[in-house]
Amino acid sequence: MTDSRHALIIANDRYADQGLKKLRAPAQDAAALERVLHDPQIGDFEVEVVHNASADLMRRRIQGFFNDRRRADTLLLHFSCHGLKSESGELYFAASDTEPPLLAATAVASQFVRGCMSATRAGRSVLFLDCCYGGAFSRGSASVRASGEVNVLESFAKDEPVSGRGWAVITASDSMEYSFEGTELAENSAPRPSVFTHAVVEGLETGEADLDADGNVSLDDLYEYVYRHVREQNPHQTPKKAAELQGELHLAHSRRGGIKIVAVPSPSPLRAALDSDDFLTRQGAVTELCNRLQRPELAVAEGARQHLGEVAHNEVQPLADLAAGALGRIRLAPSPHHLDFGRLPRGSTPPGRSVTLHGPPLARHCLVQPNQAWLRVDPTRSGLEVHVDTAATGHLSGDLVLRGVADESVIHVEAEVAPAAEDGPTQTEPDVPHDSPPPKPRVEDKRRTVVVEPPRTPPPPKPEKPPRATGDRKQTDPTTSSRRAPALAGAALALAVTALAMLVMTVQRGVVAVVARADAGVNGNIEDDLREYGALTPLIVCLITGAVALVAGAFARHDLDARRKHYTRGAASGTHTLTSVAKGLAIPALTFAVLAGIAYLVGSGEW
Repeated sequence: MTDSRHALIIANDRYADQGLKKLRAPAQDAAALERVLHDPQIGDFEVEVVHNASADLMRRRIQGFFNDRRRADTLLLHFSCHGLKSESGELYFAASDTEPPLLAATAVASQFVRGCMSATRAGRSVLFLDCCYGGAFSRGSASVRASGEVNVLESFAKDEPVSGRGWAVITASDSMEYSFEGTELAENSAPRPSVFTHAVVEGLETGEADLDADGNVSLDDLYEYVYRHVREQNPHQTPKKAAELQGELHLAHSRRGGIKIVAVPSPSPLRAALDSDDFLTRQGAVTELCNRLQRPELAVAEGARQHLGEVAHNEVQPLADLAAGALGRIRLAPSPHHLDFGRLPRGSTPPGRSVTLHGPPLARHCLVQPNQAWLRVDPTRSGLEVHVDTAATGHLSGDLVLRGVADESVIHVEAEVAPAAEDGPTQTEPDVPHDSPPPKPRVEDKRRTVVVEPPRTPPPPKPEKPPRATGDRKQTDPTTSSRRAPALAGAALALAVTALAMLVMTVQRGVVAVVARADAGVNGNIEDDLREYGALTPLIVCLITGAVALVAGAFARHDLDARRKHYTRGAASGTHTLTSVAKGLAIPALTFAVLAGIAYLVGSGEW
């Protein structure tokens, strides 16, 4: 999103001139559009609404809206009113005091709006026209017919804005919908409630307008969504668009699920190897998919993730475990999961707190959505930097919701904002670690308006570290690693190595017993030889230690998943590595030990 986003909504549904019928849609349209555009989780615009204004006031507000802007600004102007075309072909927007015979004096000319858009210094300007168009009042006996094109886009495209600045115009319709009969609108051409603005609000509010599912609603996404929606509701109404933009313009965040990436399919030789009948060939293909999962090209990594998901569900256990282990490493892993800014004076600008996102590029690629207007988030090379707005006093508690390709994660943020007159950390001595970066200069942010009434009495003093949420038995630093899972994983690996060593010992002693049995001829007994050379004891130990190794590894993974916030990234990665190696050693050792035991039970009587 850009640093400064502003929207002006002009909605007129009452007119002094009796010839202009009252429109039924603008009032509710304006309220709904203001809500979604102002929502910091959706549009994050600073919104102004002008309702039933005179032509003079409309011109003042429009020109003021486009004046004094910066290159980084994004501007959105929305009209919901009558659009009238003069006999000379000029388009006007009707105000509350518009008189159809005197359009030039009492209405707002499209040329005036076009001139304001061309002169602004804002980097991008977007105009939405949700108007019912009609021909102007005629002094003669013949009225302007309702059929025909208004050519709205042609009117706005003839004077392009200053070079390098982007603009776009989307109109709900480009056709005349009514005409005047005498001094009144035609009886059969009364305007209908708007489906255009309703589609805009619905697409932004639900996130359905995010057609490419990238976490943002672009101008192209919104137009395609609105076009389909309007055409379904009214086949005779055709929204149109004209634009001159460099790059994509993101109008809003999407509230849909996790981020979706258009995957690049794995190469055909790799897919063929996955379908091979040879186990080692399939194992090599799965290993290659694990390597592709780490690639910085997100589309390539996403293709590998999807194929590994199929392997984890459909392959034999060793390969399924290998795929599942690789998929587990692309889960969202922010550190820390809890940020406490402590006690802050109102109006101060505390330094931001850093959150590190661990894992390969695909794991770090996520959409961050604050659930409170006072939360600010900036991306960094290693993750995120979180800021709080101290405009309002009181206890602040909110969450940052992180949505990735595979899962979601939540970072809880707290702060206590006290009146500036109270004792507390000063702006130069905030309650933060000594190694925190120096505070950044305060920059006025007009994107959000937070109105929170301060409490009538000062809040009671709180301890330096507020108590943790109910359910936590002790205050534990989320970044401190618990030792349980790594210890269990280490024990599992030791047991697996022991099982493998016992298997080797069993094989060695079994071979000696078989040779002794062969030398004894018809008088020999394999059962006696096996006992004599001690082949059964290491076999039993192998079976026990291998089984216990698998159980210990399972407990380690379960504890890691259940209490993930108690482990650092290094501890989690080490646990995964140790349990994977332990499983890779214990399963073959157990398999061969079981086969050897079955062979002993079945064949000892025959030898």
